[in-house]
Amino acid sequence: MIKPSKQSIQSHLKKVKEIIKANKAAKQVNLIGLLNPVLRGWASYHRHSVAKKTFARNDSQVWFLLWQWGKRRHPNKGARWVKARYFTTRKSRDWMFAATVDSHKRKMLTLFLEGDTPIRRHVKIRIGANPHDPVWKPYFEARRERLMKSTPKCFRVPEQGAFAEA
Repeated sequence: MIKPSKQSIQSHLKKVKEIIKANKAAKQVNLIGLLNPVLRGWASYHRHSVAKKTFARNDSQVWFLLWQWGKRRHPNKGARWVKARYFTTRKSRDWMFAATVDSHKRKMLTLFLEGDTPIRRHVKIRIGANPHDPVWKPYFEARRERLMKSTPKCFRVPEQGAFAEA
């Protein structure tokens, strides 16, 4: 089973910790804006491996760092006040680190949770399949279509002939 390496996990959490430490006085919305790409990118990279427990452990570590961040900002306030100020309940999930972006529309920006990343296994190519053989063309088109449906638009790579046509 392929899992994220301990070194990769440690460097990822170290980077998150550095971002939080560097933004001690930043607004909650700005902090979420800085953390979300880092968390989403690392989870997307490791989503093909056996990483569900790792994602959950990372979410726990990030939550603890954010809890310390909130308590440090308000040393004279109690734990309930800090929870009410920085953490909300969304659907059935409690303790979501979230902030209102627009007070009129009540739009909420929430911290990305690595544990919500779906694990997608790599599907091996059939033995004998040749992308240059016209007999296998429907097989490779079906593979590409399945891949395009499961990949978000922001991560898609243009097809090989896309640049030549433009």
